[in-house]
Amino acid sequence: MKTIAIIPARGGSKRIYKKNIKDFFNKPLIAYSIETALESKLFDKVIVSTDDEEISKIAKEYGAEVPFIRPSELSDDFTGTADVTSHAVNFFKNRGHKYDYACTIYATAPLLQKEYLIEGFEKLKNSDAVHTFSATTMPYPIQRAFKIDNSGRCLMFTPEFYNTRSQDLEESYQDAGQFYWDKIGIHSDEIMFGKDSIPIILPRYLVQDIDTLEDWDRAELMYETVINKLKKKND
Repeated sequence: MKTIAIIPARGGSKRIYKKNIKDFFNKPLIAYSIETALESKLFDKVIVSTDDEEISKIAKEYGAEVPFIRPSELSDDFTGTADVTSHAVNFFKNRGHKYDYACTIYATAPLLQKEYLIEGFEKLKNSDAVHTFSATTMPYPIQRAFKIDNSGRCLMFTPEFYNTRSQDLEESYQDAGQFYWDKIGIHSDEIMFGKDSIPIILPRYLVQDIDTLEDWDRAELMYETVINKLKKKND
């Protein structure tokens, strides 16, 4: 049973310049994902899929392998993560190296903890599921959400729940955007958030997308809090 971790890291970040290798508490952001993958001891190989030579150099410095430079047709704004993962798996398959499980880990997940990677793998290999992935609870009932129309007024998505107490509404979940485990070679017609997937529930204090500078600032605050909490726990 062979496993591979694939960390996609494109060089063309627009909203945050060089986001994947931008300094985050004295280390390139991508270093956290690489180090957590290695520390988990789950993987026969940890690779970074990138189109960028600078990212490649830094990834290698932190212990990842960069067996190829990702082709340009898989490095634009419209290429999905699944295509990047498939390209990496097929790269090795064509060279006689087959893997049973692949875990795609985002390069922008400094709050990733190895125990959730391990939980995802254990639940996947011991079930008939095709995927496991990181998820978390929504901070507020989605049934009470509203949008703003063209005239600047409110419009609820589900107004029938306006008078329902929050505690009486069904809890909802969201993608945490940290990792995605797959059984290689097992076909599923379901989407990731479907019946062939098992969500691995993370606490919300470990979940933060990093797409904007505001996200980055929030991630720094959360990381600092988490590290202090872990230090106190281990003292």
